[in-house]
Amino acid sequence: MNTLIPDDEKVISKIYLLRGRKIMLDRDLAEMYGVETRTLNQAVKRNFRRFPEDFMFQMTEEELDDWKSQNVRSNKEKMGLRKLPNVFTEQGVAMLSGVLNSETAMR
Repeated sequence: MNTLIPDDEKVISKIYLLRGRKIMLDRDLAEMYGVETRTLNQAVKRNFRRFPEDFMFQMTEEELDDWKSQNVRSNKEKMGLRKLPNVFTEQGVAMLSGVLNSETAMR
């Protein structure tokens, strides 16, 4: 995976509004931090007390369907979602930096 720090425009394009909050998807954050989505979610599970509902929550089926319909993505990318994604608020993104063991997270 790429461990380069993404440019501001790329990061901004990955921020969505959900439940009245600005959020980022687990898969986008994993890419940004240079880890697999599975690895990111395992780190969160191991540190679940650091991620209350206002830091991270899981999308519902309805929210995922709405997100897919509002965001022009390739079918391949849409189909890559095998389960409901975890989403992170700004506080959750900051907390991820403390629990991930990746070069990018340590910067």
